[in-house]
Amino acid sequence: MYPPPAFREDDLGTIHAFIERHPFGVLTTAPGGVPFATHLAFGLAREGGERGMLVAHMARANSQWRHFEEGAEALVVFTGPHDYVSPTWYADRANVPTWNYTAVHAYGRGRIVDEPSRVREEMASLARTFEGDAPGAWSLEDLPESALDALTKAIVVFEIPIERLEAKFKLSQNRSVEDMERVARALRDAPRPNEALAEWMDRYRARR
Repeated sequence: MYPPPAFREDDLGTIHAFIERHPFGVLTTAPGGVPFATHLAFGLAREGGERGMLVAHMARANSQWRHFEEGAEALVVFTGPHDYVSPTWYADRANVPTWNYTAVHAYGRGRIVDEPSRVREEMASLARTFEGDAPGAWSLEDLPESALDALTKAIVVFEIPIERLEAKFKLSQNRSVEDMERVARALRDAPRPNEALAEWMDRYRARR
C-alpha cells in the first residue's frame, strides 16, 4: 500500500484496535503470480508475536488454504469507514473531489492448525469474540457432538503471525483544520450520514 506521510498510522495499539473493530477482511494470496481472495472474519491475538497474530477459518473445500503449505505470503486487507468528499465542502471550491477512507494491510505466512483440540479452541474463541457476553449468546456447547465433529472436519483453521503492518487513514489531514471540520460536518449532515467517518476525522483533527 502507498501511505503518504500525512495519512500513515504507525501506532500498533491503534492498528490493533482498528482490526478488532473491523474484523471482516479479505485474505489474498498469489502463488505462481495468480491472485486468489477470500472474504473472512478474523480474530486478533495481540500477544501472538511482535505485531500480533490473525486467526480465522475457511471451508476445507476452498483450496486457498493449501497456499499456506506452499509457503505463500498472505495479505489481509481490513477496511473501515469511507466516503466521497465533495469540493463544495471546503472553504475554497477550487479543488477536486476525493475519497476519505480507513484501511489496514496485514502481511504474513499462514500456518494450518491441525490439532483437533486447538481447532475447537480457536472456533470457540471466535464465537466468543463475535457473540459477545450478551445473555443467551451462542457457543460451541449448543451443538451436538456429532454436528461439532462434522464441522471441524469441514473447515480449516489457520493463523497468520503478522510480519508487517501498513495503516492508511486518509482523513483530510493534508487540508487545513477548518477544512477537516467542514468535511466532518458535511458527512454528518449528508442525506446518508457517515458518523463513523466523521468521528475518525474528529480524532485526527484533534492531533493537529
